[in-house]
Amino acid sequence: MTDKILGPGSTLGIVGGGQLGRMIALAAADYGLKAHVYAPDADSPAFYVAARTTCAAYDDAEALAAFARSVDVVTYEFENIPHATADILARHAALHPNARALSTTQDRLSEKEFINGLGIPTAPFRAVDTPDDLDRAIEVIGLPAVLKTRRFGYDGKGQRMLRERAEGDRNALFAEFGGAPLILEGFVPFEREVSVVGARGRDGSFAAYDLCENEHRDHILALTRVPAPGVAPETGRIALEIARRIADALDYVGVLAVEMFLVREDGAERLVVNEIAPRVHNSGHWTSEGALTSQFAQHVRAVCGWPLGDPGRVGGLPVEMRNLIGAQADDWHALLAEPGAHLHLYGKGEARPGRKMGHVTRLGPVPAGS
Repeated sequence: MTDKILGPGSTLGIVGGGQLGRMIALAAADYGLKAHVYAPDADSPAFYVAARTTCAAYDDAEALAAFARSVDVVTYEFENIPHATADILARHAALHPNARALSTTQDRLSEKEFINGLGIPTAPFRAVDTPDDLDRAIEVIGLPAVLKTRRFGYDGKGQRMLRERAEGDRNALFAEFGGAPLILEGFVPFEREVSVVGARGRDGSFAAYDLCENEHRDHILALTRVPAPGVAPETGRIALEIARRIADALDYVGVLAVEMFLVREDGAERLVVNEIAPRVHNSGHWTSEGALTSQFAQHVRAVCGWPLGDPGRVGGLPVEMRNLIGAQADDWHALLAEPGAHLHLYGKGEARPGRKMGHVTRLGPVPAGS
């Protein structure tokens, strides 16, 4: 489909109805755009803030085509959209980010091959399709290592750490993954986890936010600090350049995140790319209050063909973002009473353990115990 620069009053199609779609729709409304959200769950959080909704399966070709024809551009809030779905959407509307970005990042093997092809380091890896493949991969990579599904893993799902060669029966180990294609990744002895959230416009322009430091608990992002404390400025510059090289190579349009490991060896810092998220990202939630242009507004600008906004931090202040997981969201009243705290709740009904219910951001020095 032919791209055109959209104006206020246009309709942005969003595939996926979770909290990321919700926040994209809210940002679109600030620019006078209407959001049409497509998702299979009638209780999708994004449905409650959209001008129009379609509740249908991701493999419903007729519904997808009708949705795409009803909007001016289509984007998505999560990367596990079936390739056939992306193809249908792209036949009827401009799709940003493009289908290539989806297909490259949906499979951990193709993603790492792509990154390495750019000369950017990742953990060592090998494809694993059989128990014998696993033995050969361990011979090359060594242990400890992480065995992962190649597709559909997130928040620690679909992976297992292997520390010893004789750890469990190989066939039983494969059965845990239900016969899915796997990848073995060497363990990276990182000091901390960091990420870059950046955006690329249709004209090739690029704007990135400061390097973030991320802390995970039970494989779920718990805390993001910006700028990443104690990281050399040159390391931050290299991280942003890595994100730009990836975005350019994918001919990417929209916001993406590049998650990395920071490794310290003999006092020197180096970066190892872990994975790419072709969408707005949890580690960029701080930008809603902490940056001059939020990641959600930036994504809307990019996919609509508009100039990218300023990614600088408000007042140059440090920012902290904490996820509210499960019952942590029950503290909403106290957070509302806290001076300087900015609360975001996602409109989800049940606060299950491990479920992201909201987040809170704080600018400037953070009070102890917050």
